[in-house]
Amino acid sequence: MSIFDKENLASHREDQQVQFEVNGIQLKFHTTWGIFSPKQIDEGTRLLLKHLDVKEDEKALDLGCGYGPIGIAIAKQANNGEVIMIDRDFISVEYCQKNIQLNHLTNATTQLSNGFQHIPKDKKFSLIVSNLPAKVGNEMMSLFLHDAWQHLEPGGRLVVVHIGGLKNFIKRGFKEVFGNYSKVKQGKIYTVAETRRP
Repeated sequence: MSIFDKENLASHREDQQVQFEVNGIQLKFHTTWGIFSPKQIDEGTRLLLKHLDVKEDEKALDLGCGYGPIGIAIAKQANNGEVIMIDRDFISVEYCQKNIQLNHLTNATTQLSNGFQHIPKDKKFSLIVSNLPAKVGNEMMSLFLHDAWQHLEPGGRLVVVHIGGLKNFIKRGFKEVFGNYSKVKQGKIYTVAETRRP
């Protein structure tokens, strides 16, 4: 069947539905073609959420939120906290907003932002998370790490998931900016890494 056939096109326009469980909590998502991993929660996100320790009063930022699986999972576990989810893609932010409502959250918001650009300079978080893109360059990584430092409160954590091949690059960046690096979990393809602001 051709991808150009009308029936096929109609099915690709419809929202995809994804369900996911984290720490016994059932989550539901609407997704669509054109945003990251529309048919299922990707392996990197699953690994990160499985090994992420979330406090009840967490003040978290999800950078590059996509349709919201990481930030929404955090918000569900941080009943007395707050989560801000940001992405530079307006379709992702639109679907993230839908998913906040779908999961009945009152402690989560989403907004457009290119990196930390639209986050107030004095806004501080106890946790910043990101599923890093496979092709992250030196300049982008440097900006990301320095901005994360600026927006973390003392003792705050930056936790990322990345493809294994970036391990040394991430480790070097964490140590240069934060002075510390911790490997949380190594999977077959992805690694979860953490650093803390002293």
